[in-house]
Amino acid sequence: MKFPLTAALLSLSIAFPSFAQNVPCGGSFSDFMQGIKAEALAAGYDPAAVDAVVRSARQDQKVLSRDRAQGVFRQTFLEFSQRSVSSYRMTKGAQNMERYSATFNRARSEFGVPPEVITAFWALETDYGAVQGDFNTVNALATLAHDCRRPQLFRPQLLGAIEMVARGDLDPATTTGAWAGEIGMVQMLPEDILSKGIDGDGDGHVKLKTSAPDAILTAANLLRSLGWKAGEPWLIEVTAPDSTRWELSGLGTKLGVGDWEAMGLRARNGNMPGDGMQASLLLPQGRKGPKFLAFRNFDVYLEWNQSFIYSTTAAYLATRLGGAKRYAAGNPDTGLNDAQMKELQRKLAARGHDVGKIDGILGARTRDAVQAEQLRLGMPADAWPTPALLSKL
Repeated sequence: MKFPLTAALLSLSIAFPSFAQNVPCGGSFSDFMQGIKAEALAAGYDPAAVDAVVRSARQDQKVLSRDRAQGVFRQTFLEFSQRSVSSYRMTKGAQNMERYSATFNRARSEFGVPPEVITAFWALETDYGAVQGDFNTVNALATLAHDCRRPQLFRPQLLGAIEMVARGDLDPATTTGAWAGEIGMVQMLPEDILSKGIDGDGDGHVKLKTSAPDAILTAANLLRSLGWKAGEPWLIEVTAPDSTRWELSGLGTKLGVGDWEAMGLRARNGNMPGDGMQASLLLPQGRKGPKFLAFRNFDVYLEWNQSFIYSTTAAYLATRLGGAKRYAAGNPDTGLNDAQMKELQRKLAARGHDVGKIDGILGARTRDAVQAEQLRLGMPADAWPTPALLSKL
């Protein structure tokens, strides 16, 4: 059963606006935590849990350093996926799917999520629980809630941690996790744990750090809440002829499977899904690299993690755990180094494209701009930036 929200947590949605106004970010950390205490007590949280969190919380400068220094993926898809989809993760994943087969069967029957999808996230997030992070969770959440960069995100999570303490599912002194406050084998924030948490082992608690059944079922519940559709594909590798209209690639275009087949696309392994399904053609490193059709369940991966490279790798790893062959890496055109990417972004911006910050990152807006300029210049519009494109610009 899904955990119901307690009255205290439900009241948060009503009380939060005044909460944010009454306890401003920044200033004295001690005063901030006393303000949190007053607001939490007024909202009906358990006094003992509130006191335990407030007494325990300490500002952690390492958390702020991580937050300021966090980067977006600079690796290419081939680099990241080949490092991430290791023989260890494949072998350990198969062992875990067999070991917890009853729990995975429950996840599939109740939430519609296949074992390999959950296992892939389990692998990438924490190496099946081996690397869960060593930051004190309460300190991390309190530090980020006090910081004025994203208080609206982390204040509710700090209150969620108080509720978890009240339930006996978090110890303010000893519970550790990621620097941004995520907890457990599948790295989830307190609010998601409270609303999506499943007691998979029947001990009366949701312990994502130590209980694989709890982590598996909670992840399945979260994925369903993000829009996962039972029985539908998420990603398949395809082959495509040189005559493919590459300008139709990218997440912004969805065509029926029959339309893609009419262009000559074929499943590299097995058969294409039904003609009625819509899909996008993904070319993570251009038309000469791996090619995939992404279906609507792929959108759930992007809800879990907005990085295109991470999400594509997670989806690909899930297909491998489900029995798919290793992708055809191909021979992608040489990409750009950091300095060249920044130069490209400046040139794209000068032509009126919104690429966001000039940061050397091939994000969604930069990909869109690259594709538009390739099409304008009569180049194959596969959204992969190359020295040839930079030279033409």
